[in-house]
Amino acid sequence: MNYRQLGKTGLTVSEIGFGCGNVGGLMIRGNHDEQVEAVKHALELGINYFDTAPVYGDGQSETNLGKVLDELNPKIILATKIRIGRDDLQDIKSAVQRSLETSLKRLKRDSVDILQLHTPISADQETTVTRDSIELSSVLGKCGVANAFDAVRSQGMVRFIGFTGLGDAEALHKVARSGCFDLMQVYYNLLNPSAGWKVPPYFSGYNFQQLIDIAASQGMAVAIIRVMAGGALGGTIARTGYASPRVGETIVPGGEYKADEVRSSKLGFLLSGDVDNLPQAAICFALMKPSVSTVLVGFSSREQIDKAAACSGKAPLPSIAVEQLQRLWSTNFETRPA
Repeated sequence: MNYRQLGKTGLTVSEIGFGCGNVGGLMIRGNHDEQVEAVKHALELGINYFDTAPVYGDGQSETNLGKVLDELNPKIILATKIRIGRDDLQDIKSAVQRSLETSLKRLKRDSVDILQLHTPISADQETTVTRDSIELSSVLGKCGVANAFDAVRSQGMVRFIGFTGLGDAEALHKVARSGCFDLMQVYYNLLNPSAGWKVPPYFSGYNFQQLIDIAASQGMAVAIIRVMAGGALGGTIARTGYASPRVGETIVPGGEYKADEVRSSKLGFLLSGDVDNLPQAAICFALMKPSVSTVLVGFSSREQIDKAAACSGKAPLPSIAVEQLQRLWSTNFETRPA
């Protein structure tokens, strides 16, 4: 396992992070023995970054991970999140305190390394492209999320703070440039590379306008999410084991799972050399960006952990493959003339 710096935090993280969310599902729907074995195996492979959230399984992910960590007592970097709803906006500070205290209880810990906002961010409610978002002023304002996060950090409950880079691109850029946060989770994959590459105006995926580069310019850590596009890059629509049985859901505006599957079918040229499956190609692609700190992968089996971990240290995708990718993006996956 190779390791990278987590922005300016001073922490060193594994290139592959253990995502404890719903898509992989192991830490939500697996049994305790399987979860212990999976985490233990990941640790043996060098994975030291674990990411969870209260909304994963309605608290089940945090609860299960807490039991496993209590049993194994490993030295890891642990991140969780907070979702701020419209009803919380009158007293964000109290909402943050309550949510974090509940998370710590589930995780059986006195503190976590990283606390992240899990709510999409918009410039305002009139122009937003994302439902259930909160406005920029509720994040950076005097009584906003950033100050509320600083309050729990001053209590020693968290070490570093971040946010999930979903919502309106321009608002996300402003939050990244604010200097208030240490880390950002970024949506970035082979089907929508716009957080790291320039895409044409007619590109059908939501345009994050090179958000990774904005974060890097501020010295922020970047953790990649949805590297498999919610499963569309997994090679099949069928969900097996503990993976989420629900397909078709995306977390970005305008996303369509079936359309993503069609696009992924055009990526067979990436399978060459020591990359023999699309999930590995997806991870290797994300790791090619030097400013990426870690790539979060959700797991439903031990085999998936092995395959993901094996991507660390692999050679970058060949330049000819990257050129083919750029041609696909420039033609919106062959729906526009070159």
